[in-house]
Amino acid sequence: MVHAQHTTLTQRTTTYNYDDLARLIQIMTGDERHSEAANSTLDVIWTLYDRILNVNPSTADSPRRDLFYLSKGHGPMSFYAVLAAKGFLSTDDLSTFGGRDSILGHHPDRMLVPGVDISSGSLGHGLALSVGAALAMSIDGYDGDIYCLIGDGELDEGSNSEAIALAGRFGLSRLTVIVIDNNSSLHGWPGGITSRFEVEGWSATVVDGRDLDDIERGFRERTTGTPNVLVAQVGNRYV
Repeated sequence: MVHAQHTTLTQRTTTYNYDDLARLIQIMTGDERHSEAANSTLDVIWTLYDRILNVNPSTADSPRRDLFYLSKGHGPMSFYAVLAAKGFLSTDDLSTFGGRDSILGHHPDRMLVPGVDISSGSLGHGLALSVGAALAMSIDGYDGDIYCLIGDGELDEGSNSEAIALAGRFGLSRLTVIVIDNNSSLHGWPGGITSRFEVEGWSATVVDGRDLDDIERGFRERTTGTPNVLVAQVGNRYV
């Protein structure tokens, strides 16, 4: 369950907060930043690392930590900014974003980036991987939880239908999926995301994806005994 990292993790003394994230993101430049995709995930990822996840730079290789799978890996700037704010990366790393010799690619690489649990970017893979990891957790008696962030457009991928059904049948209560809902799914309909999960045995909660306190509430109110999905509504636009 624990992936080796090529970069040694060290806790920085500089402290950043939510208001610093925009500045950290601006350090990353280039033509393929996918800034819209990054913007839509920022508040959820910050809430996870600031208030929910049991992980920090000193425990990032612990077999008892929580895991975070960014399935929506084609817009990782917010993820990198949060990792830097929490001490997994330095601002020097951010300034190299997308460079030939940089550890920070346009898709996150778990073998290069400290704190990254899966390499991602190809839509439709992260949810199935998180289901497999949650199954392994239940077999191995792993203490941590797993959180997987996906985009609503990813639900157009058939692999997710199988993953949703399987997680519900096995009652993978250590699994929480966060869907960033910006109405970009080609096959979506109002209320369709929650009903799609609920019919397969999941517990679903809708939150304001721009409100940190509401996002935290959704995580805290998880139902025991079932997998949980948080639908984070971020507005009717492709961001």
